[in-house]
Amino acid sequence: MRQYVAMRHVAERLPLSEAVFFILASIAVEPRHGYSILREVESLSGGRVRLSTGTLYGALRRLLDDRWIERFNTGDTSRDKQSYRLTPFGRRVLLQEHERLIDLVRIASASLHAKEV
Repeated sequence: MRQYVAMRHVAERLPLSEAVFFILASIAVEPRHGYSILREVESLSGGRVRLSTGTLYGALRRLLDDRWIERFNTGDTSRDKQSYRLTPFGRRVLLQEHERLIDLVRIASASLHAKEV
C-alpha cells in the first residue's frame, strides 16, 4: 500500500518541470553542491536552462521535503557547502519521467514519419 501511495504521489507530480528534471538529472551520477548543480543544469541543457540561485534553492527545498533528494556530507569543510544526491525514491521519479518522455518521443516519431495517404 505504501508503495502505491508513493508512486501515486509521483504520478501527481509528473510531468516534471524542466528545472526539476535537470536538477534531478544533474545529481543522478554523483552528489553535487548548489553551484555545481547550476553549472551542470546549464551544461545538460546546452545553455538553454539557466537557474537563478533562488529558483535552485526553492526547488531543492521542495525536493528535500518530498524526499526525492537528500543532503550528502562530502567531507569538504573548507566552506559550509551542502551537497545533494538522489534518494532511491528520487531515482524512481527520474526514471519514470525518463520513460514518459521516451513514450512521447516514440508517439511523435510514429506520427511524424507516418506516410501520408
